[in-house]
Amino acid sequence: MSKPIDNPSQKYQPVSAAPVKSFFVSMLTRDITLQEAILDLLDNCVDGIKRTSSNTGAKPYDGYWAEITYDQQTFSIADNCGGIPWELSEYAFRMGRDPERELDATGVVGVYGIGMKRAIFKMGSSCEISTQHGEDNYEVNIDPDWLIDETNWDLPVIERQTNMPDDGTVILVGDLNPGIAAEFGDGVKGFTNKLLKEIGTHYAYIIEKGFKVIVNAESVKPLTTRIVFDTRETVDGDTIRPFVFQTNTDDVEVYMAVGFTRPIPSENEIRDEQEAVRYSSIDAGWTIICNDRAVIHCDRTELTGWGESGVPRYHTQFIAISGIVEFRSEDPSKLPTTTTKRGIDASSPLYLQVKNKMREGMRVFTDYTNKWKGLADESKQHIELGRTLSLPELKASNAQLTFSTTRTLPPGHQYKPKLPRPPKLEPTTRRITFVKEVEKITLVADYLGDSEMKPSDVGEDCFDAIYTEVSS
Repeated sequence: MSKPIDNPSQKYQPVSAAPVKSFFVSMLTRDITLQEAILDLLDNCVDGIKRTSSNTGAKPYDGYWAEITYDQQTFSIADNCGGIPWELSEYAFRMGRDPERELDATGVVGVYGIGMKRAIFKMGSSCEISTQHGEDNYEVNIDPDWLIDETNWDLPVIERQTNMPDDGTVILVGDLNPGIAAEFGDGVKGFTNKLLKEIGTHYAYIIEKGFKVIVNAESVKPLTTRIVFDTRETVDGDTIRPFVFQTNTDDVEVYMAVGFTRPIPSENEIRDEQEAVRYSSIDAGWTIICNDRAVIHCDRTELTGWGESGVPRYHTQFIAISGIVEFRSEDPSKLPTTTTKRGIDASSPLYLQVKNKMREGMRVFTDYTNKWKGLADESKQHIELGRTLSLPELKASNAQLTFSTTRTLPPGHQYKPKLPRPPKLEPTTRRITFVKEVEKITLVADYLGDSEMKPSDVGEDCFDAIYTEVSS
């Protein structure tokens, strides 16, 4: 690179390569949704807890909360999650992370230093950020003039004269962008329902551990995956339990469990689900958690191994199969997440290795489902003997399992369940299966004297009635 030319008599002078602020901001916010922007702000709340809290045990987030409110004029999020220490202010408000700055070693998710700024600029052009952390108590303001001033990248800071009840942060965004104001406006209830679901899935495990999130006065309910675990010890060892794998590699702890969330569906229930009547796939598939946050929720694509290496593509006959993978690390840069923290880096070597185990576990339960096809009622009796366990409960149940050591990458320990096998049909018997319209089935059930009969029972009673007639 040539040296700068300082002599004004020279024809050519150095040209500026500084970013255009408005372009930088627009590019920063282009590829995230409004929901993702709000989740970025919640990430900061949780990271604040991890930096300042000494809580341990089953409820490390107990007593902490975040409250989100919005309308067509403003958006705000307030929390009691520890605030922003002044020594972190440059990182918190700078556009990106200085490469010489060390990453937080507290098990947070944030790595790139853009989450809060991206979320604010996604929503509006003015913002007031008030924060308190111990003796640090200050306010940072962003206004529309700052956004269009290409010469000024400094943000004004003032010392606050009043104290908050608890250390925390309040972010108030105004001058909302037109599209954002519209989402917060006429369809606010529809947007709120979507946001409640997004937070309920991505923060399910944090909320279960004590964190409270309120959206426009409505508390968020966690939407977690629970897997069937039969605690009984049987003579032949055949029980409904999950496939479990765990390892610790390169300072990342990995725990994986896949199994049934409920009984496998009958053919009628599969058809009902396809017609969106009653049997839902909403909780089927893989949920992936990184440092307590669900970055993937109930995925049923090749991203999580469906349709690869002997695993069938997802079909409604597999709606009872769900899996959980948890990655934990004190160094967030080692987690296999994308820059949005709402997805998995599919090219991560660690994730690719764990994905092999995910597929191995899935094959156990897709094979079971195929073997018991047409015998859903009989299979239901086995599955209902177990109870559904949450992730912490599953991990606590490890003591009841006998693990084997695996040598393939990543090396670790796994438990492969011995699932019940369907009874062999006698050579002289055959299974009869057919499909009829619901109205006709109901009419025949009424004729037989029980309108609540299962379709399979209606067919069996009809066959028995005709057989009795022809054999007498």
